[in-house]
This record gives sequence, structure tokens and C-alpha cells, in this order.
Amino acid sequence: MSQKYEKLKTLLKELFQLDQPELDFGIYRILHARSAEVTQFLDKDLLPQVKQAFAQYRTADKAELEKELATGALEAEVYDHLYSFFRRYYSEGDFLSKRVYKPGVYAIPYEGEEVKLHWANADQYYIKTSESFRDYAFRLRPEDERNPMRVHFRLVDAAEGEHGNVKEQAGKERRFRLAPAPFAAIEDGELVIRFTYAPDLAKQKDLNAEAEAAILALDDPALADWIKVLGGKHVRADGTASENTRLRVHLDRYTARNTFDYFIHKDLGGFLRRELDFYIKNEVMHLDDVENETAPRVEQYLSKIKVIRRIAHKIIDFLAQLEDFQKKLWLKKKFVVETSYCIRLGVIPEEFYPEIAANDAQREEWVRLCAIDEIKGDLTTPGYSVPLTVEFLKAHPTLMVDTRHFDADLTTRLLEKLEAVEDKMDGLLVHSENFSALAILQLRYRNGIKCAFIDPPYNTEKDRSEGKFVYKDGYTYSSWIAMLASRLLLLRQLLRHDGGQYISIDDVMYCDLVSLLRDVFGRDNHVATIIWEKVHTRKNSARLFSVSHDYIPCFAINKDQWERVLIPRENTDAYTNPDNDPKGPWKPDPIYANNPYDADYVIEKPNGIILRPPPGQYWRLSETTWKQKVTENAVIWGDGAAYPMVKRYLSDVQDGLVPVTLFDREFAGDNALANSEFDALFGSKRIFPYPKPSLLIQRLLQTNIRKRSNEAVIDYFAGSGTTGHAVINLNREDGGQRKFILVEQADYFDTVLLPRLKKVVYTPDWRTGKPKRFATPEEAERSPRIMKVIRLESYEDTLNNLELRRTEAQQSLLDSPQAQGADGFREQYLLRYMLDVETRGSQSLLNVAAFMDPTAYRLKVKRPGSDESREVNVDLQETFNWLIGLKVDHIAAPRTYSAAFRRDDDPDLPADAPRRLLLDGRLKEDPEGPWWFRTVTGTTPDGRRTLVIWRKRPGGEAPEGIERDNLVLDEWFRKQGYSSKDSEFDLIYVNGDNNLENLKAPDDTWKVRLIEEDFFRLMFEMEGV
Repeated sequence: MSQKYEKLKTLLKELFQLDQPELDFGIYRILHARSAEVTQFLDKDLLPQVKQAFAQYRTADKAELEKELATGALEAEVYDHLYSFFRRYYSEGDFLSKRVYKPGVYAIPYEGEEVKLHWANADQYYIKTSESFRDYAFRLRPEDERNPMRVHFRLVDAAEGEHGNVKEQAGKERRFRLAPAPFAAIEDGELVIRFTYAPDLAKQKDLNAEAEAAILALDDPALADWIKVLGGKHVRADGTASENTRLRVHLDRYTARNTFDYFIHKDLGGFLRRELDFYIKNEVMHLDDVENETAPRVEQYLSKIKVIRRIAHKIIDFLAQLEDFQKKLWLKKKFVVETSYCIRLGVIPEEFYPEIAANDAQREEWVRLCAIDEIKGDLTTPGYSVPLTVEFLKAHPTLMVDTRHFDADLTTRLLEKLEAVEDKMDGLLVHSENFSALAILQLRYRNGIKCAFIDPPYNTEKDRSEGKFVYKDGYTYSSWIAMLASRLLLLRQLLRHDGGQYISIDDVMYCDLVSLLRDVFGRDNHVATIIWEKVHTRKNSARLFSVSHDYIPCFAINKDQWERVLIPRENTDAYTNPDNDPKGPWKPDPIYANNPYDADYVIEKPNGIILRPPPGQYWRLSETTWKQKVTENAVIWGDGAAYPMVKRYLSDVQDGLVPVTLFDREFAGDNALANSEFDALFGSKRIFPYPKPSLLIQRLLQTNIRKRSNEAVIDYFAGSGTTGHAVINLNREDGGQRKFILVEQADYFDTVLLPRLKKVVYTPDWRTGKPKRFATPEEAERSPRIMKVIRLESYEDTLNNLELRRTEAQQSLLDSPQAQGADGFREQYLLRYMLDVETRGSQSLLNVAAFMDPTAYRLKVKRPGSDESREVNVDLQETFNWLIGLKVDHIAAPRTYSAAFRRDDDPDLPADAPRRLLLDGRLKEDPEGPWWFRTVTGTTPDGRRTLVIWRKRPGGEAPEGIERDNLVLDEWFRKQGYSSKDSEFDLIYVNGDNNLENLKAPDDTWKVRLIEEDFFRLMFEMEGV
């Protein structure tokens, strides 16, 4: 074969992601499972079609065409054009939307707008997360619980990159390189290997080989056992031995995981087809050549164009299938893999206190977070003890009970006792990538959130080096915009008509951010940009200016509906009442000002002195108003020729101050206050860098949310949880019941954010990590009652739970003679449908067969920053509540039942007639019974009262089993009295085919829906995302 053919084939293997067979995670694992089939298609089917295709386009100059075909000239041209076209748009794992107009010039989509914002990857979703970038871990002995030999790759340093006026060197893409020695050490029982991430001319493959050699050459006796195991051959999932060492396989995984898949194209097929036509017009068919050629030669041009289009469209079909499949996985609503509750002791019924007091894990957490072991008892206050006493719990109503420390039985019984669960839910904490979190919140909170504040990564070199924001080389700023744009579009749908978004940012991205906000919210909805004084001291080492501020642009959904909210007055000391004025406290105000007013009159004081305004000054009051003040005895005349003053009564001034756009440190705090606040909560460990002061966010919220409100606030870059802290502070100040929603994906969700909120609920005052005092009764009553914590499946979890399944019938059809050949069924299936069809029923794509037991739906979930996964039970019930947007009123504890059956022995029926199945006796509640039921009641976004019935179906899919399960369901339904409560519910959901509709009376209006049908529809519904 020609060199150009081999060049194209190599590129296509890269495009189809078949060039790295050792990468057995995510989408690579799925494609490698069909790699032989795809490779065969490339080698034996697709590219050979080039020669065959020319046969369909014979020209009049047949001899000339056959001569060129014989020498391979035309084929080579086609291969070269195909290579040039696809290479143009593919760069290091992604297709970039560069609409080529002519060499070096690109076109952008423009529809006549006055101002157009465009960025390089505007047509793509940014999906790269920072977790696997910073850390990667794996176990060499996963079956050995005592000594799993855990290895941890850790990013420890990065280059300066672009900073100030220092620009990155062109062509130097960032690479992972082993850190300088000593780069390996045992820490806390695991082997930590350190890497840097910096611009480097070397290829990543060569750097991985260097790292492998350096690590395996270590002669430290303490590392000898680790090195020996790492140097062993890797065993693939199918049991075959790899040529590479275990170390090399993990090095390749780690670096590849952070090199590819920054973006997913929103419509790759449409983009490439449009660009192909443009390419052909500009690069293949030159009009000047056509004008000067003979008719046969022009036909040859047309033949070549048709062949290029024919082959390219097939390649595009496969690439579009691959990209659209990943898009489907990215956009799908993610499963809730864990639900827990943090509930304030003061709202928990005392019947649960003995179980809580006996729980050692909960007691130990309270010792660690709240230092309760230092509480000494006296005659009036019970002291700390092991185990805790019920009296101790009663004395500390602000301690937060975390249901993660308790078994499912206590949690379900407790939730059943708590009526109107969501009304008591003052905080929602979502451990997830924020795009997925915002997507699953859509139905429940659409048009329901008053205010959003975020403090995203600033896209500074420090943020990038620490993995807070990972960007694709050459797309530093467009990657950041792409990341934020998709999140803002989702957030916009959650905000109320009078809601707003605040974003903290610095000089680097301010202009880009405001342009993006204008694009998302509209230019006319820019409310203000607040300048926050974050640093008060001058930095004398600064090269040009010592930067002392950040920006906080604020945009509204609809500025015309934005309600002005006044900042509360904090200092009224200037208002006094020395003369016991019946109108109350007052302060003196001058009667003249610099501003030119129209008032023109003279004032006669009681002592007869006549006054006019001082030179250059004007009376502030009209003559009528002045006379009214005199009549009301609201004038302080003063002695001699002194100008009088008027009384400004505290009762007359507006209840607050108009907010200004300059937030100085006295008003809103600064970085120093944030650090001292953090040190007070956690000691001086500084476990979270650069927190914001809670006072800053309180001030921002006070410009958008009125006092004593119950409106919702969201922060989807929640970091250390400062926004939640601020909301708690505000509620304690004015007795409001504002709700907060916090979204964070990083490890510090558990190490910082959640502990911080538990501490703040316990008491507002801390010093060096310990409480200074107990909360007052009023503070306790105004503290959050319930905080729900949900953890979502990640995009990587979705990929890792995919399974390809091809039935014998499907394989037989694909192998049939009728399915073969160009454009045959086998080719069409491979190019367009294979991934969707063969992954159907994977756990992460909804395996409805597993709904027979809704408590046992399993998913392999990776720990953040690790290559380790564990199987967990998915919370289908919680996931479904979010999918239908249910506002939950009540969650019942599960009940189990047993039953006996008999067949109807009606003597009037013919002997061979089927007998109806009946219960033999009553349906009995039985702790060991096989029939399990649990109900959730609430209201859907459209106001329908809803009952959700979850049940186990022990009968399976056997006809008699289905009959028994549905008979038990019908009897259970009657036993609850639902069939006679038409007015109670509008909609009833139940899993599994059933006969509940048959229980309706003629005038009943409730409808029954299958959980599985709406679950599938809503999970993959892409509207709005």
C-alpha cells in the first residue's frame, strides 16, 4: 500500500481511539472491545472502497482514468485529501471547531448581532475535571485489605507559564514529567510518586518511558518490594499478559486521562459535513483549473469529489456516533449514589436519643469537630461521658446528627417521623461535578432560586498549576469560557424572574467574564460591578501595581424586575433625643448645600437676625418645607448668627442604606478576615487556600434578598462552604429561613465544607478550632434544621459501568451475506448504531430489569483522584425524586409482608378454565416477608399531588410470579386506603407492570404511571442542557 494510505490509516486509528490498546478505562475500554471489528472495517472494507468507488464514475476518457488508477495517483490524492481534512480539525484527543475560510483565516457564526462573542470551542462542552489531574492512585494488591500496596501519583509542581508579561513559548505543550529526586517516598503506608506538569518539547510517551526507567531503577531498600511488583507484567481484564509493566500501564493511564477528552462536541457530525463541503470547494475543485480543462478531465474532478465525499461521510458517521454517544453520557442525569442527612438534635424526636447516644462513630465526630469531650458537668449541665447520656443530648440541641454514622433502619424510621421534610431542609449539599448537579436540579428548582454566588477558579497560573482549572494547551482562555458558559446556561433556568448571579473574579478574566455574562443574561441586565477590597496592605514586591481588589459583576434575569434591597443600618448612634422630642431620636442636618437649588428666601431667627445662604451655597429646603419644620418645632436655632439646623428623625429615614459598588474591608471583610475566620474554625492548619470571608457573601446577599426571607441561594463552586456559612449567619441575625444549595466535587467536600457547616450550626463563635461558647436558645432555634447530602455518579463512573452486549441473533444478522458489502447493514450498524444498541441495559444507562429490587441497583463508583472503584447501591428513590422534580412531603419507612395464595375454586367455571389467583387469608406485615414496599409523597412542579410506590418483585418475570406480585400490590394498596382517597393524589407512580388502574372507581381521577418509563425518559431528556 502507498505511504499516503498508511498515513491515513494511522490517523483513522487515532481518530477512532484504537491507537492505545493499553488504555482500558472509559470509552477506550468500550472501543477496544470491538477493535478487531473496527480495524477490519478500516483495512478490508472502508479504504479499499476508494478504488471501487471510482469504477462508478467512469469518464469518457476511460483509458486516461484507468492509467491513473493503475499507478495509484487518484487513490493517493483521495487519501491525501482525507488525511488533510481530518487532521485539520483533530488535535490531541479533541475535534476543535475551526471553520477554515482560507489558509490562516477562520470564519465564525454571525447572525447580524451588533456585538458578537465567540471563543474557539464555543460548540463544545468542557468536561475536564481537576480530580484525576492532581492525584491518581491504584492498589497493587487490591485483594489484600491489610496491605493493599497503594501507589499514589501526585502533582506537586508546575511551571510559571503565562504570568504578567511572561508568555508561554509557542509550541511548548505541557507534559507530565517525573519530579526531581527524591521523587518517591512512603507516606502513611502508601508509595507516593511525584510529578510536575510543565511546558516540555518531549513527547509524553518518551517522558513516560523515562519515568518508568527511573522509578524501576530505585535502589532504596524501603521501596524494594514496591519496585518488584511495579516491574511485573500487567495482566489485562481478559486475563492476557501485556508487554508493558504494571507501572508503565498506570503511567500511560494517568497521563492519557489528563491529555484527552477536554471537550465533547455538541454536533460533530453536522460540523464536519459542513466543513467537508467547504473544504472540497476550496481545496479540491479549483475553478480556474475547471475552466481550462477538457470535459473528460472535469468529469474526473467530479469523480474524485464524489469519492472523497462518499468515504469521508462514512468516517464522519463513525466519528459522530462516537462523539454523540459521549455527549449522551455527559448530558444524562446522573444517579444519586448516596443520600444522607445532617439533622439538628433539637428537631429529632427524643425517642431516638438513646440510639444516638449509644453510637460511638457519631460521638467521636462530635469530639473531633466540637470538642464535646471538654464539656465538664455541673449541677445544672450534664457533662461528657462514654457513652453519651440522653440528658447530654438534650442540653446540646445544635449538635448535628449525621445519618452516615447510622444504619438504614434508624434513618428510615427517623425520616418517617419528620413530616414536611423539605420544608425543614435548610441546606442541600451536592458532592458532584457542577454541570451534573445543575442538570439534576433543573425540574425541582426551575425558576425557584433567588440568588447565585460563585467564586470559580480565576484561571491564573497558580490555579492551573494546582489543578483547580485544567486547560488544553493553546486554549487557556477559551477553555475557561467554555467551562463557565455551559454552567451559566443551566443556572439561568434555575433563577427566579427577580433573581441574580454574582461572580467573584480578578483582572485576568474580568473582561471575558462580563462579555460572557452579557451573552447569557443580556447586556441590559448588568446590575452593577462591585469592587471588593480584598487586601488592605501594600505589596511592595509587586512589579507594576499592588493589586488590592477583586471584581464581583452582578447580572439579573430581568433587571426591570430586580427589587432594590437596602443594606441594614448598623450604626444609629448619631441619633439621640436630648430634648425628649416625642418623635424620638434625631440628628441635626444642615439647611444649606453646595448643590444649586431653586429656593430663594430669607430666614429670620428668633433673635431677629436675618440670614441668607453663605456665598456659593444654596438652601436645601423649599420655603414651604422650612416653614413646616419651624411649625413642627424641628429646628435647632443655635446662638447668635449661627445658621440653624433641622432635625432628621430616625423614624423618618428609610430602613437601610442604598448599596454602593465599593465594598471596603470595614464593610465586607478582606482576605485577612477570611483567614482568621478559618483559623478560628479549624485552628491554624490552613487546610483550604484563599477562602472568602463570610461577611462578604452576607453583604452580597443583603443586596438581593430581604430580611427574614425563606428564599434559596446557590453556590455551585462551593469550595470551603463560605456561602452556607453566610446564610446561617444571616438567618441567625434576623430569624429568616433562607435555604442554601452548595455544589462541590473536590475531596474537601468531606474534609472542609461539611465539617465547617456542622461546626457553625453548633455555635457561631470559635477560637483555634474549638467553640468559645454554646449557642444561645435563639441562635439554636434559628440554626439549620436539616441539611441533605447527596453524592452523584460521575461522568467517569458512567463510562466505567458500560458493558457491550451483542446477542447471538444480532451477530447472526451481522454475519449474514445480505448484510455485507459497501452500504450494507453491517457497515451501517458499525458506523451509526453499534454503541447505542450494544450498551443498552448497562447499569449506568439504566438497567430497568434491575428495578425488580430497587434497593439493590449496583454501580461501580470511583473514589475521586483514584483508579480504585467500589460497588455501591444506587439510591433509585432519591434519583427519581429529582428526575420528576418532586417536593417531598413524607418518606415512609419500608414495610415487608408475607402472603399465601390459592386459586379460585368456583364450581360454575369449566374444568379447563383458568382459575383466578386469590390471597389465602390476609396480607400480613412480616419483618422477614419477601414483599417490600416504601412510599414517598410530595408535589410535582406542576402542582400535582403525587404518590410514589416502590416495591420489590420477588416473583420476577415468570407469569405466575408477576401475577402474585400484582395481587399483593393490589391488596396492599387497598389496605392503605388509597383506592378510597381520590382527592388525596393526582398521580401515582409504581415500578413494574401492574393492575392498579383496575382499582379506580368510575369517578376517580388519579392516574398511574410506570416509574421505569418516566425514569428513562427524564434521565436522557436533553432539553435545556
